[in-house]
Amino acid sequence: MPESVLDLIGNNVPGFESSIMVQKYQSPVRVYKHPFELVMAAYERRFPTCHLIPMFVDSDVISEESSEGGSIHKIERRCKLDVDAPRILKRIAGVDYVFFIQKNSLNHRERTLHIESHNETFSNRVIIHEVCCYSVHPENEEWTCFEQSASLDIKSFFGFESTVEKIAMKQYASSIKKGKEIIEYYLRELEEEGITHVPRWNPCSPLPIQPEVPAEDPEVPITPTLTSEAPLLTSSENQVALTGPLPTGSESLVTSTDDKLDADYIKRYLGDLTPLQESCLIRLRGWLQETHKGKIPKDEHILRFLRARDFNIEKAREILCQSLTWRKQHQVDYVLDTWSSPQVLHDYYTGGWHHHDKDGRPLYILRLGHMDTKGLVRALGEESLLRHVLSINEEGLRRCKENTKVFGRPISCWTCLVDLEGLNMRHLWRPGVKALLRIIEVVEANYPETLGRLLILRAPRVFPVLWTLVSPFIDENTRKKFLIYAGNDYQGPGGLVDYIDKEIIPDFLGGECMCEVPEGGLVPKSLYRTAEELENDEIRLWTETIYQSASIFKGAPHELLIEIIDASSVITWDFDVCRGDVIFNIYHSRRAPQPAKKDPLATHGITSPAGNNVQFIDKSWTLGQDYSIVESSLTCKEGESVQGSHVTRWPGFYILQWKFHSMPACATTNLPRVDDVLASLQVSSHKCKVMYYTEVLGSEDFRGSMTSLESSHSGFSQLSAATTSSSQSQSSSMISR
Repeated sequence: MPESVLDLIGNNVPGFESSIMVQKYQSPVRVYKHPFELVMAAYERRFPTCHLIPMFVDSDVISEESSEGGSIHKIERRCKLDVDAPRILKRIAGVDYVFFIQKNSLNHRERTLHIESHNETFSNRVIIHEVCCYSVHPENEEWTCFEQSASLDIKSFFGFESTVEKIAMKQYASSIKKGKEIIEYYLRELEEEGITHVPRWNPCSPLPIQPEVPAEDPEVPITPTLTSEAPLLTSSENQVALTGPLPTGSESLVTSTDDKLDADYIKRYLGDLTPLQESCLIRLRGWLQETHKGKIPKDEHILRFLRARDFNIEKAREILCQSLTWRKQHQVDYVLDTWSSPQVLHDYYTGGWHHHDKDGRPLYILRLGHMDTKGLVRALGEESLLRHVLSINEEGLRRCKENTKVFGRPISCWTCLVDLEGLNMRHLWRPGVKALLRIIEVVEANYPETLGRLLILRAPRVFPVLWTLVSPFIDENTRKKFLIYAGNDYQGPGGLVDYIDKEIIPDFLGGECMCEVPEGGLVPKSLYRTAEELENDEIRLWTETIYQSASIFKGAPHELLIEIIDASSVITWDFDVCRGDVIFNIYHSRRAPQPAKKDPLATHGITSPAGNNVQFIDKSWTLGQDYSIVESSLTCKEGESVQGSHVTRWPGFYILQWKFHSMPACATTNLPRVDDVLASLQVSSHKCKVMYYTEVLGSEDFRGSMTSLESSHSGFSQLSAATTSSSQSQSSSMISR
């Protein structure tokens, strides 16, 4: 049997995408630090029965064949399973055992084993399909990789569909991790028998490969080429999730080494995840890889959004995409490099980082009771305070990454200690509370699951009033992480010493460690600014962005004019489709076009486009005569992120165009699908929106289609290998979505 035939899941269990009753699962890559041939010898010992899998009763060989020369060996088995199901359900179904058909194809030359299995029993009611693959590790030919996918489609089952799903879930949870243990068990058995090497297939010797037993020294252990400290499947800095849908029919697993998540990497850098949670991460990561290629957040960041939505992929994807757009719009990736805190914050903002807690989490201390919130708001404004809090959160993410390396275990969140000594009614000043609520709202939406624990110390009598105001804006899962201590209760058992080492408790809390967090105090009124000054600063803060927005209307594309003097220049672009579907084109003209005049009564029946919609190509121009297209058209769907470049051949004027994409009409012979109806509703809006950034570079400075773009400089973002290859000598675009 494959590593787990019934890798199935309930309808409401996260980690599986469902269409009606179809559930799917995708595993990360598991690595056996043993040669492929030795792993195959261990795998064959699982047949005809395996005592380590009680439900696996028996198996019979249906057919067996080998190719000429013996490089490919195929075998088909009929496997008998005793599924752990209620007796009454077995009686209703009329069966005691479930039979599966398993087809194995072992390619000795390529050193791969592909396994496909499907259920024979109740195949007209339930369709179970699993695909597994063993292959050689891409970076170490002495290691073996394994991955699997499975799907369950329950069409009908005597009214017990939900029960069948729960049974499948139970079986899945109990057996999914046994596969690797079973292979390792038989590897140890081979070692005990003195079998330490299995020769590779040789075309000159087509006979079946047999394990070699050394003539002398049978106690020699199996020794992998590299130690456990060797690199994983791919670098931890460049892990990318599996892309594309699960295999269907006879489709085999994708084996590209650039788009896999290694199980060891997940455990080392992300923590102990259940198989279902691993599947969630891989699926969401794969979707992002398809739609946001080149600017994908780190795996730990994706995982935070999944945890925030209890591993519901659809909900996590929605809030994550909103957050990615928000980060781009407000240039949050640059905060640590560009944000310089005003002196008033250095002097009067009573917060700062202070060592770490007992779990290795970065520790942030906020002496809120000593902070003059009114003075800070009047001196800086709400937006400056928000920008400062964003820099704190970005610094927290950076420290978590550092501590993960220092402590050798995943650390994805930090601890916050809030000292409320001195809190009074002054802190309930309405504009100050409004600023606090705004900060909470932004942090909750964009930094979920980054707060591991919040310790509130020395809460005074006025605290319940403040808590009543802010608690409704805090996520329920976040509120569960709050520990509140009144007076000096924090000094006893169950208090601060349970979470923070005694030697780093700050001096102002009775400890011996000097804390550099400012003591705060009242902000001098001489530093207060007028409402007009604050408003101008706030506008500047949120409009200082390299990205521009544009609306695209049906019949009114948005066009950007770029004049090229040096024929060997490189035009680079980076844009997101925020609404609707668009077609992206690049044109060249030798004469300077003029912006087209707006027609207030355009033929498409809408008012004249807004000021952020511009056209340069005159309607009287003829394609191929007045201007020419230099790149193939690219259709971009809503939510996609596109990056690319074009190496220019001629001087002149290049026009980047985003055009409204009209969806094809529904076929008249069939009833319209829901997707078609929704698409038609989108078309009826006659409006799309994009957010874009472009840059012109000299060819000598060009190093790939994305490495020169500003958006790629962030530590938050990753570049895929496909967008970093050099193409200086090519006059073609490199477009990735």
